[in-house]
Amino acid sequence: MSFSAPPASAPRPSARGPFAGPGERGWRLWRAGGEAVLGGLLVLLTYLALDWYRGVPSMLGMTLDGWVMAVLALAGIGLVVVRRRFPAASALGLSALMGVLPATGLLTAVASYTAARQTEARRRRAALLLAGLAPAMLACFASAPVTGLGSRPYGLVLGAVLASTTVLVPGLVGTARGQQDQLVRALRERTAAAEEARRLADSESRMRERSRIAAEMHDLVGHRLSLISLHAGGLEMALQRQAPELQEEASLVRCATRDAMRELREALGVLGPLGRDTGTDALTDATGTRSDIEALVAESRGVGVPVEFSWEGDDLDTLPARVRRAVHRVVRESLTNVHRYATGAHVTVAVTHTAERVKVQVRNGAPPVPPTAATGLGSGRGLTGLRERVSLLGGTFEAGATPGGGFSVTAGIPADPADTAGPASGARSADAAPDEEGLQGAAGRPQAGRRLRSLQHGLTRAATGLLGLAGVGAMMLFGVILVDKAKPSRPYHPFVPRVGMTREQVQREGFPDNDVMRAVAAGREPRRPRSATDCMYPWADEKAKGGRLAIVRYCFRSDILISVDHFTVPVVTEPQPPHGSSAHD
Repeated sequence: MSFSAPPASAPRPSARGPFAGPGERGWRLWRAGGEAVLGGLLVLLTYLALDWYRGVPSMLGMTLDGWVMAVLALAGIGLVVVRRRFPAASALGLSALMGVLPATGLLTAVASYTAARQTEARRRRAALLLAGLAPAMLACFASAPVTGLGSRPYGLVLGAVLASTTVLVPGLVGTARGQQDQLVRALRERTAAAEEARRLADSESRMRERSRIAAEMHDLVGHRLSLISLHAGGLEMALQRQAPELQEEASLVRCATRDAMRELREALGVLGPLGRDTGTDALTDATGTRSDIEALVAESRGVGVPVEFSWEGDDLDTLPARVRRAVHRVVRESLTNVHRYATGAHVTVAVTHTAERVKVQVRNGAPPVPPTAATGLGSGRGLTGLRERVSLLGGTFEAGATPGGGFSVTAGIPADPADTAGPASGARSADAAPDEEGLQGAAGRPQAGRRLRSLQHGLTRAATGLLGLAGVGAMMLFGVILVDKAKPSRPYHPFVPRVGMTREQVQREGFPDNDVMRAVAAGREPRRPRSATDCMYPWADEKAKGGRLAIVRYCFRSDILISVDHFTVPVVTEPQPPHGSSAHD
């Protein structure tokens, strides 16, 4: 076993920290610190909102010691900052913690949202949401007597309300957002695959066009070399009788011509099978001349396509064969596309020959009948081949729809391609055109615009998150108030002071000492207990009956109630007048 260190040239990828999300690396300490501060603010705001409702603190466990609440709040903050790395554990842990300290309800909502959004499996996500309801209900049920809620059944009801508003609702929102993320990801992958397929199709079209050009070069050069070889063989036979000393030179020319043909076949063989045009599309020495283009126009007119033809300048018979063949290919491919996708549309074919360039333009109007679904809009491979051929000659090629619903193809070909940068340069530019245009477009976009869009996107997400948390908080507070209001009130039992209570407890329940009652009882009350240090005579609400007033005496020793005595004392009452007579008769 080797214990040597890895080479410095191969740096090890950073490990995934506890605060990193899916696909992220590193510790993400700055983000975790910011989330910890925001989590603390959410706990404080939730606590103040619950404390604002005066009936809630006594029923939500806020009778716990301050340090216990602080420890529970710190535990909740710790769970919420690791929710991306451990979504299920964070959601379940905060759900249980919320049953003891409801002030962590918004943190539970954040963890549930994240867990549901990151969980892709549908059954696993549903199981996670259902399992997240149980810890809150069980914790609230078990801690109800300790936190001052009261009976355990009411703790279970409160736990169900809290779990529904902070676990189930955010979890459903997170599920919808997770499905949206999956859909966007699938669309991006499909777009990337379609773009790659288009690039492959374009590359195939360019290679096919190059193969066709190679076949044309093989036929043209091979034909010339065959003529040279034939004439060299005839010359060799003639010199055998007339000038035998030159026969060897003629034989050398014939052998060199044969070797050149073999090397040409080998050089073109690397392109694979050469694509040749056959039949009426076969290229000849007259290809690309005015008569050849007129023949193509006549063929289109013969099948019912109205074609208008114009030619400006000299004929192309004096131009290189590759220029004439490029002109032929542009006109033929354009007319073929009209036959396929714009049957019946008016077509204009214009060829302009100047001293420097040959301009070919084929333009058609909107078809009277839209193309059928089977025809579609074409693959564009023929146009890709035309662009490749024109680019190899150092020319320009444009193809696109016109404002009137038609289509236009325009090619500008140098009259003498030897004056341009050469075929290799054209081939390189044609191959690199799609990618380089994309790179230049991406590099040309303003950096400030991208940053502004990113900032706007971040602000929109932050505002949406805050509104969502506000909605969850409102639902949670509303549910807690409903549970509190639905709780039946306790039956009224009048307070009866009992021996052993303190003086403060008796006075707090509405039994203060009264000087009038003390004066009335003076000299008429029963004997006080010997150990009593003081007595209280509360006000008697009952009226005197039969000339006697009922008085209650509470005697204390060191502010502890030791005796409760009930007695009556005589009082003087105003005589009542006889029934049916007036007081002043």
